[in-house]
Amino acid sequence: MQYGTIPGVEKPVSRIVLGTMIINLHEQERSFALMDAAVAHGITTFDTAHVYAGGDSERAIGRWMTARGNREQMVILSKGVHPNADRQRITPFDITADLYDSLARLQTDYVDMYLLHRDDPSVDVGPIVEVLNEHRRAGRIRAFGGSNWTHARIQAANDYAAAHGLTPFQLSSPNFGLAEQVDDPWGPGCVTISGPAQAAARAWYQANGLAIFAYSSLGRGFFSGRITRENFPALKETLDGACVRAYCHEVNFRRLDRARQLAQEKGVSVTQIAVAYIFNQPLNVYALIGAENEAEIVANTAAGEIKLTPAETAWLNLEE
Repeated sequence: MQYGTIPGVEKPVSRIVLGTMIINLHEQERSFALMDAAVAHGITTFDTAHVYAGGDSERAIGRWMTARGNREQMVILSKGVHPNADRQRITPFDITADLYDSLARLQTDYVDMYLLHRDDPSVDVGPIVEVLNEHRRAGRIRAFGGSNWTHARIQAANDYAAAHGLTPFQLSSPNFGLAEQVDDPWGPGCVTISGPAQAAARAWYQANGLAIFAYSSLGRGFFSGRITRENFPALKETLDGACVRAYCHEVNFRRLDRARQLAQEKGVSVTQIAVAYIFNQPLNVYALIGAENEAEIVANTAAGEIKLTPAETAWLNLEE
């Protein structure tokens, strides 16, 4: 396992991050076993959110950390202020309310990394940066950033922080991976830095070195190994809707064809090639992986060690 560091977080942050959308208390035994397996294979970092499983993801993680007595060894990334059916919620009040909910569910007095789940570009960045700094000074969060924030908005927030002597965003969670996000998986407001249209965004991240926590890094299962060009018509109705809507397009089936070919040449799986692609980019990247069992955790952690040449990554991404 490779580890990185995030300013403000005094723990090793695993480059493979366990996504916990499927973690819940209704399946507590299975959820605890999955988290135990992640830790056994070197994963220190879990990604969750205020809205996952109606809050049950955070509750299950909190109960597990209490049972295992391992809070100080774990790096918890949680997200708040997702919009609801009635309104956008990027306000200081909602940030504070959601953060306190998350702390109670997680049975802890701090979150290692806290992200704003979505953005509202009509809202001025100043009050947002101010309230995040307030919670950081109080010790409730150690580092913060945005999920689905464009690099332009992050730059604006960090310019405000610099002008006012405040801590800037230290991390970001856009979509990134080999699969190009052709359509928004969950409606408007999703931000990706994958594909040729996002070259300027990737250049900004490379220049600034900001940590990227890449969500849907395997295209919501597009590179799980279960989908092929041949079986897709039969599988389509049973697949995750976000996967079909955002990633199951010809441009990505061409990438999948190449990933299958390279996987055969190297004696690894399609999934491992897709994970390796992420870690062989000139970016400070962490991959959020939604593993369902220990075997998938083992395969994903092994993939983090696979080396690809620049020519191979360019070929996978249809650049030549």
